[in-house]
Amino acid sequence: MADASMIRRFPRVALFDLDGTLLDSAPDMLATANRMLAARDRAPTTLAMLRQHVSKGARAMVAATFPELDEAGRDALVPEFLQVYREELGRHSVLFDGVAAMLQALEDDGARWGIITNKAEYLARDVVAGLEWESRCAVLVGGDTYPEKKPHPLPLLEAARQLGVAPSDCVYVGDDERDVVAARAAGMPSIAVTWGYRLDGEDPETWLAEAIAREPRELLDPAAWPRPTL
Repeated sequence: MADASMIRRFPRVALFDLDGTLLDSAPDMLATANRMLAARDRAPTTLAMLRQHVSKGARAMVAATFPELDEAGRDALVPEFLQVYREELGRHSVLFDGVAAMLQALEDDGARWGIITNKAEYLARDVVAGLEWESRCAVLVGGDTYPEKKPHPLPLLEAARQLGVAPSDCVYVGDDERDVVAARAAGMPSIAVTWGYRLDGEDPETWLAEAIAREPRELLDPAAWPRPTL
């Protein structure tokens, strides 16, 4: 009989990016962009065009939707984008296939999980509420919760502090190089996922994460998770 102490378990704390990692929110972003275009009698954009910009934030999506505008013009449209997005939030987005099972597996193993996103905290809380995750998500950090956001390590360090654990006892999972950079600076092992949103030419293999996952179901196996840093 196998020694119970030798059985591989999930990390005690798993921290996730939100958009492009847990949630396929690109359809909400597309609806937002197309409402703004329609209000200006412009032709709609496509999911294929917008999808790669989702992890880069509202300014990047405004820039992709209105490429003719200069920086000042784009910045002027960001508040409108966020207002319309809040109205569309959760109406079209879905969890990536396998995410629900992965989160349940973590919980069944006694692990805690949380979210660290560059999305504004009020929007992230709306998402969590819409998914009925309020009692399950152990910590939620938005892009404006602290003075710095990813790729700065502060959000990850503060999340670990809130949970009463060392950063090295957590694993951070994300679909953007900024996620891996932030985790490395925080002394936190990371997993780069390839199912999210990336610009052409961005290669997760070059980000130097401790592990790479190509679909959420891979993370149902505790062996797919890096061991905590000693």
